[in-house]
Amino acid sequence: MESSGEMVAFPLLITPIENNYRACTIPYRFPSDNPKKPTPIELSWINLFANSIPSFKKRAESDDTVTDAPAKAEKFAQRYAEILEDLKKDPESHGGPPDCILLCRIRELILREVGFRDIFKKVKYEENAKAISLFKDVVNLNDSIEEEPKRVENLVRGIFAGNIFDLGSATLAELFSKDGMSFLASCQNIVPRPWVIDDLDTFISKWAKKPWKKAVIFVDNSGADIILGILPFARELLRHGTKVVLAANDLPSINDVTYHELLEIISKLKDENGNLIGVDTQNLLIANSGNDLPVIDLSSVSQELAYLASDADLVVLEGMGRGIETNLYAQFKCDSLKIGMVKHPEVAQFLGGRLYDCVFKPMLGHLEELKGLTFTILSAYFITIDTAIPLQIQDDIQR
Repeated sequence: MESSGEMVAFPLLITPIENNYRACTIPYRFPSDNPKKPTPIELSWINLFANSIPSFKKRAESDDTVTDAPAKAEKFAQRYAEILEDLKKDPESHGGPPDCILLCRIRELILREVGFRDIFKKVKYEENAKAISLFKDVVNLNDSIEEEPKRVENLVRGIFAGNIFDLGSATLAELFSKDGMSFLASCQNIVPRPWVIDDLDTFISKWAKKPWKKAVIFVDNSGADIILGILPFARELLRHGTKVVLAANDLPSINDVTYHELLEIISKLKDENGNLIGVDTQNLLIANSGNDLPVIDLSSVSQELAYLASDADLVVLEGMGRGIETNLYAQFKCDSLKIGMVKHPEVAQFLGGRLYDCVFKPMLGHLEELKGLTFTILSAYFITIDTAIPLQIQDDIQR
């Protein structure tokens, strides 16, 4: 479904949104901080984005769809570096104070202004082709696991393994350019449980009851992430009668899969009967989220996605950008799941975990859990007014 027109709030957020939702997870600053001086956290994130400039410049230089790509890549690198330096001197400049959403948006705007639309297009195409060739084997391996709890855990590990294909991380981008990435090797090398946030057992118990009628999944990267991670998971939901809406970006950003790319991927994976290896896809819908960043602010999504999501009873936010750096503590009117791999040291430090640690955070039976609670927001933290925060949320915040 195409995205068009005015953007609206995601309909399953707890309302009023202005009191109950803040997109960014990490508190970059507090009201008591000097507005003219960057906080240590803001500085660390500005430096994080500055460190990614060489890998983005390298991708841009090799974009053969753009004339004078090397010169334009240099212009991008210089302009973005200048703006980051400006933010260090005055955090209120360029629409600040800075957070991960603003820093991503400025980077994308500069790339588009100098003439680049999709600097990762070639690598996305190559990785999608590799992953498509492996899809059947990965699905058959999952299907061969007879015990449902073990099968669900294997599907979840597949999502983590796929999610490491993230070229927004400077370290991973360098690793990928040298050695590539193996999905099966990534599956075997996932950090051992317990993960930094690990409620997988709770989710598996809920899965056994098969309660969801409709799931909305905000997808992340191209290649192994969407094809070998998310799609087998979505297919398993379809097998059990759940309608599935996959929400993908409107415009290219890093190596994230776009709406049009996802339509093409699904088309290539379906057989002549329109099935995904024996599973009917009539209840599989692809939606344009209206987003154009590797993170997402759910107060602004496409009207089409809002319409398709209005009756969903499960929301899944996958990936570090959408499910950890933003929306980790987002509250919904229905069950939710935040799942992703930690690929930035700054995020690992905030969570109290390890680099390449995993986050698996379901919030189930949420309306009952929040009964009698009133929340307000202090920076990125949810603070209760009249009763205690549920222990799981409290534990996560304290990390």
